[in-house]
Amino acid sequence: MNQSNRHALRRFTEKIYGGLHMSWPAVILFAVATAVLSAVFLLVPIFHGTSFARMGETFEAWIFFAILIMANCKKPLESALKTFVFFVISQPLIYLLQVPFSEMGWSLFGYYRFWILWTLLTFPMAYAGWYIRRKDWLSLLILAPILLALTSDYVNSFVHSSRHFPYMLVTALFCLAQVLIYLFRFTENRWQKLIGFFVPLLVVVAALLIRPTLELSATSFLPDEPVLTENAVVVMEEGGIAEVSIEDTQDSIVLVRATDYGTTSFAIRDGEREYRYSLEIYEDESGHSQIRISPDSGQ
Repeated sequence: MNQSNRHALRRFTEKIYGGLHMSWPAVILFAVATAVLSAVFLLVPIFHGTSFARMGETFEAWIFFAILIMANCKKPLESALKTFVFFVISQPLIYLLQVPFSEMGWSLFGYYRFWILWTLLTFPMAYAGWYIRRKDWLSLLILAPILLALTSDYVNSFVHSSRHFPYMLVTALFCLAQVLIYLFRFTENRWQKLIGFFVPLLVVVAALLIRPTLELSATSFLPDEPVLTENAVVVMEEGGIAEVSIEDTQDSIVLVRATDYGTTSFAIRDGEREYRYSLEIYEDESGHSQIRISPDSGQ
C-alpha cells in the first residue's frame, strides 16, 4: 500500500471509528434500521441460506455495529449505555417484525432468550471495549476475543466456500475485513498488528486440525414409522461415523450422534423383526449439518 492510499485509509477509518456523531437519536434510529434490515434478510426467501440471513442468526454483523457505537462515544459509560440500549431495541424488534409472517407466531420469542444474556453483557463489555481507542497493548488485549471470534468465522467460512462456492464467501470477506480494519485503526505498532492477526489464526487452524470434523447431535423420525417395542435395539455398522439410539418407541424417533460427514448404515432389531436403514450425514449449501435416514435398499 503506497503512502497516499495509506493516508486515505487512515482518514476513512478515523472518520468511521471516532468521527461520527453518535447521539441518542442516532443510536435509536440505528437500532431500528438494523433490526428492520435483519428481519428482511430472515423473511425474504431469496436471502435464505446466504451470508445476509446470518445477520439474524450469528454475531459478526452485531460485533461490527457494537464497535461502531463504542468507537464514537466520548466516555466509557456513554459507550456502555448506548451499546446496551442499541441491543435492547434491536434484538426484540427483529423477532417482533417476524411474528406476523411466521408460522411460529409469538413462539419466535423463544429464540430471544439466547440474546437476552448477550444484551445484558453488552453493558460491561462496551464499557471495557471503549478503551480500544487507546491504541496500545491494552487495546489489543481487549480486542483479542473479538479477533478470535472473527478469525474463526472467516476461516470456517472460507473452508465452507471452497466446498460450496460462493456460499459464505461474503461472510468470510466481511469478517476478514473487520479483523484487518480493527488492527489498522486500534493498534499502533507493527508487532501489535502481527500478533493480533496471526495468533488468533494459529489458534483457529490448530483447533481445526485437532478437533473432530463434526460434532452433531440430532433427533429424527424413522422414515417407515415402524411400531417398536421396549425391546428394540440398534445395531450399528462397525467403524461407522455415527451412533444411533432409540429416543421414542411410540413415535419412531431416533437420536443420532455423528462425528464426521459421510454415509453409514444401522439396523433396529425388535424381537424377530429387523429394520435396516441407510444414514447420511451431510452439509447443506448454507453450512448447516443435516441427517437423512432412508430404508436400506438391500433389506
